[in-house]
Amino acid sequence: MTKHFCDRLCESVKAKNSPLAVGLDPVFSRLPEDIRSKGSQTDEDFVIDAVFQFGCEVIKAVAQHVPAIKLNIAFFERYGYEGIECFHSLVTEAKEQQLEVIGDVKRGDIGHTCLAYADAYLSEHTFRTLGLKPSDAITINGFAGSEGIEPFAERAGENGKGVFVWVRASNSSAARLQDAVTADGQMFYEILADITAEIASMPKYIGESGYSCVGMVVGGTSPEHTTKLREKYPNIWFLVPGFGSQGGEAVDCVRFCKPDGTGALINSSRGIIYAYEEHKYKSAFADDWRKCIEQAAIDANKVLKDSFDKIYK
Repeated sequence: MTKHFCDRLCESVKAKNSPLAVGLDPVFSRLPEDIRSKGSQTDEDFVIDAVFQFGCEVIKAVAQHVPAIKLNIAFFERYGYEGIECFHSLVTEAKEQQLEVIGDVKRGDIGHTCLAYADAYLSEHTFRTLGLKPSDAITINGFAGSEGIEPFAERAGENGKGVFVWVRASNSSAARLQDAVTADGQMFYEILADITAEIASMPKYIGESGYSCVGMVVGGTSPEHTTKLREKYPNIWFLVPGFGSQGGEAVDCVRFCKPDGTGALINSSRGIIYAYEEHKYKSAFADDWRKCIEQAAIDANKVLKDSFDKIYK
């Protein structure tokens, strides 16, 4: 029987002593020169091969330091069906490095359409004949309410996978919608969180760790509203974007963790995968961009650990 997603995640976070997830959002124009210079940006086959090579190297560079990697499918869909193949191939590469893999796909609908989306990203059958592996979890859009969450949760539970419901975004303009107050005094995102938590709390979705396979995406850039969710929903695992380039402070992000260090994956994308663009890393490692990426992951872990220790130690 496949182990529960959050049980695996707990083990990985504790083994790596890190809540950090590295986001892989590859943009060809920002890839290292020694990859880009081997072909033309107008040659789509070359571009996809370059993106795949870069993704593989990022995965290898961070694998021993972090428990998870998050692949944003938007940066692969732009290349059509070959980009989708590249996405799934990188999922497989990451899983072979013993990483938990979050497919950041933000799918959303209701009923049988949700099941089709879930099968596309979470079902073992979809990939077995291709020699590929599915993501361990995906992000979904919960704005259709329970009918848009339950089908994903069902498939995740059946397959030992997870889903993270997009409850509160990390961008500033999201507040106009998500912080809108309803007649009963609740903010919109709080209602969505309650709906998500009702589903997540069903016994069939809870693992031995006490966490549900249904989690929430809550940005780390709005701590005044969202850190209270940690206390309100003890069985929820949070995926926290916004750390690093988006302005989320480590001390705010780690508040989503419990005192044992579990309960949250804190994502950093550009600040790590493009670390070789930063002067401090170029000065230290010159053209060794792989080492720059690895060191950025090590540094991010230290910042998170120092902030965690200030709160819990």
